[in-house]
Amino acid sequence: MARDRAAWDSDGSEPLPPGYRVGGWIVGEPIGAGGWATVYAGRPASVERDDGTAVALKVMPTAGLAPRQARRVAEAARREAELGRARHPGLVGLLDTLVLHAPDRPSLDGALVLVMERARCSLRELLGDGLEEAEGARIVTGICEGLAQLHRSGWVHGDLKPENVLIGRDGEVWLSDFGFAVELTGTHGYAAPMGTLGYLPPERWSEPLGEQGVLVRPTADIWALGIVIHEVFAAGAVPFGGATPAALRAAVQEYADGGAPLRLDPAVPEFWRAVVTDCLAPGHAARAPHTAERLLERIRGRDAGRAASARPRLRTVLPTLAACAVVAGGAVLWPDPENGRSGARTAQIRVFNAEAECRDRADRDPQCSLGLAVDPLVPYTARNVVPSRVWHGDVLDAACRLAEGLPVVDEAGRRGTAWYRVRVPRAAPAATAWLSAVRTEDRPELPSCTRPAHRGPVAHEGRPGRAHTVAGRQQLGMTAPLLSRASSLPQRDR
Repeated sequence: MARDRAAWDSDGSEPLPPGYRVGGWIVGEPIGAGGWATVYAGRPASVERDDGTAVALKVMPTAGLAPRQARRVAEAARREAELGRARHPGLVGLLDTLVLHAPDRPSLDGALVLVMERARCSLRELLGDGLEEAEGARIVTGICEGLAQLHRSGWVHGDLKPENVLIGRDGEVWLSDFGFAVELTGTHGYAAPMGTLGYLPPERWSEPLGEQGVLVRPTADIWALGIVIHEVFAAGAVPFGGATPAALRAAVQEYADGGAPLRLDPAVPEFWRAVVTDCLAPGHAARAPHTAERLLERIRGRDAGRAASARPRLRTVLPTLAACAVVAGGAVLWPDPENGRSGARTAQIRVFNAEAECRDRADRDPQCSLGLAVDPLVPYTARNVVPSRVWHGDVLDAACRLAEGLPVVDEAGRRGTAWYRVRVPRAAPAATAWLSAVRTEDRPELPSCTRPAHRGPVAHEGRPGRAHTVAGRQQLGMTAPLLSRASSLPQRDR
């Protein structure tokens, strides 16, 4: 999704002029276009809702399409809405859905509109000038996080490429454009024979077309991931070239059949060469062990190892640090930078999950994890949580209590405005975040927290003072010509 350019589709749809109102949103300049949609910058129409949040309006026309084509567009919109509603930090978030009422513009009347978080740029826009290895590694980690979430949820992206990896205004990495996403039934699913040729695995070139389409597995995304990682570290260069689709197919097939070696750009660092080689294993079976989850663990393990090797040895210092830790009645002392006090007394609180099925689990299933908020004064959504997750039964060090934060309602309907400032587990010693009081049954005596400086809302249309529920796993139903408003469904902090 480019920032300053747009190639208009050839479907005859006229562009929306800046200032045009679409539901509760005002259209800005066009920022991108694809086969089925045009994307515009946007902002809230009302002054009350205009908090400066930048959004993208994806307009998907259906007027003039044959019934089969219209159903395909509606199904693509439904997939995008369903996955955008997941509110995972690695997936671009959906804020609203609606149908465009524009009788003055027949080619756009009845178009489906998705209101999404707006990115700063796409990964494609960063590749031309090349990326430092550290920044490339950070972006690849974010891609793997989003891909792992998709696969855990039973979906294949189906069109992973740099254009569909967005970079947020604060450097966030989001997967986007789920129009080709495929829902799995067991180990595989079926899709129309569509996709971006340069990112299709060898088996897709020869997969038979059945009544349900071509067979699709998560390993197709892993192949595309290998191409993307190569591009990240080789300034956009790809390992397989071809001036025509036939030439590209021939190059991929020759490699898959063992007739040609895998040729990677010398600029790709050694560690990443190994990762790319595994992602680009010639067949599905050879690629299957390298899941997005395992690749993510491998990358994080490498980062942890490098950090450990760079860490100075503190054998003589550790006894002194241990002697300085004060333990009294279950409380310890640690710096509290938010409240400006060093050595503030803390208490331990135990995390509570209102869902019984999660309390009964012994493993740390990601679906049962809970988020710690960055800011207790803005909506408690996935865009306002730190990367480290917590689970039922985890014990956290709490420094203070904020009585009046943004209200939160848990899965059991308990509502609370209080928050505890806690140390973030598995993070830097000084890293802190906020745990809603509905997420613990402990009520320790703690000093009041200094009210944090309001950093402004995370991209979400909620208003201060409104209770944000974290209950429910409702799927967003979407059929033409009517879409359900995503904003009317409860939010969940997973």
